[in-house]
Amino acid sequence: MNKVRGLRWYILALVMLGTVVNYIDRNTLGVLAPVLTKELNFTTQEYSFIVAAFQISYSLMQPIAGFITDLIGLRLGYFLFALTWGTACALHAFAGSWQSMAGFRALLGIGEAAAIPSGVKMSTNWFPPKERSIATGWFNTGSSVGAMIAPPLVVWLSLTWSWQIAFIVTGSMAVGVSILWFLLYRDLERHHRLSDEERAYIVGDEPTTALPKPSMKDVLAKKQFWGIATARFLTEPAWQTFSYWIPLYMVTARGMDIKQFALFAWLPFLAADIGCIAGGYVSPFFANRFRMSLVNSRIAGIGIGALCMIGPGLIGLVVSPIAAILLFSLGGFAHQMLSSLLYALVTDTFEKQDVATATGFAGMAGYLGGTLFTVLIGQLATTIGYEPLFVCLSVFDIVALLVVWVVLGERRRTVETTAASATRAG
Repeated sequence: MNKVRGLRWYILALVMLGTVVNYIDRNTLGVLAPVLTKELNFTTQEYSFIVAAFQISYSLMQPIAGFITDLIGLRLGYFLFALTWGTACALHAFAGSWQSMAGFRALLGIGEAAAIPSGVKMSTNWFPPKERSIATGWFNTGSSVGAMIAPPLVVWLSLTWSWQIAFIVTGSMAVGVSILWFLLYRDLERHHRLSDEERAYIVGDEPTTALPKPSMKDVLAKKQFWGIATARFLTEPAWQTFSYWIPLYMVTARGMDIKQFALFAWLPFLAADIGCIAGGYVSPFFANRFRMSLVNSRIAGIGIGALCMIGPGLIGLVVSPIAAILLFSLGGFAHQMLSSLLYALVTDTFEKQDVATATGFAGMAGYLGGTLFTVLIGQLATTIGYEPLFVCLSVFDIVALLVVWVVLGERRRTVETTAASATRAG
């Protein structure tokens, strides 16, 4: 059978497709929020409970989903979870109250919990260390591409047919992805279209012996994990806010109708795509140009993202709705740059058999932070307004940068010692 040149990039494209659909399904609710609050007659506070139902189940399930994926493998694991989340998304069409909608959101969270851990595991398994930040950056663009596609697609489906049809169509897309994945994906060791040259390039000097079983204990014992988990706890509220609250904010506080919003809603997520890609390439740039270690080059990119997160904090100072969306766009760029590099740090820090588990635990921390902030918005948005809460997002990311640098940053002496040891070993 013919070999496929650059097969790892086709595998990456397959994961990107799954991530795109994942975030279309996830963001369908946020796009339809102005409609659903009227159709199902629920309040802003009840809407925050619906969002929190997804966030809680997603956060608690992420380490479990990551561990299952490490245990049973990417092919079967991703298939089962994608099938689950697609079915759950379609079931939203049958919700008759905020309580039933919250139940379907919880099921969606269980299914979607494996998507990011699976993507990070794919990047670790299919790419050499120097390309992993690029791979995580590209597959993570799927999250913002999906969030960018969701507003026009979902609004069109809703206005052309109904909000119920919007959920059914977007859920069916995920079911299709699960089938496509099962048919096309194979692990690196078993892929019959992978050339010997590319396999050698990916594996490099790494041992080819069978990997031990994944270990939650080993993951939680590393101080680096706690640095990454704390950073995700602080930074994830930004992405949850962009995904679930921008539509409601622009309609209720900025006076846009849902059709006007659909014309501009893609901008923050286009900027987020650019942030994902830039984050992937900025790390190798810092490593080569300034002779940084791989870990420090990741942290330098995270620093750029954290500083750019000042954008959302300035939204209260602008009058124009378009200016507000542009500041959200700067925030989307910033968040996805640092988010992709946090995923890359996981690939640098953990053994291959533990990568999905570590990503899942860190994701749980992130979504717990996002959940708490969502509930906070639901409680305070109608009293103090949204803008002071957006300022908090800017502050959180600066604190996250400091945490990552203190816990994971490699000081010069450590780097020199490691390099000297490697030289002696060689």
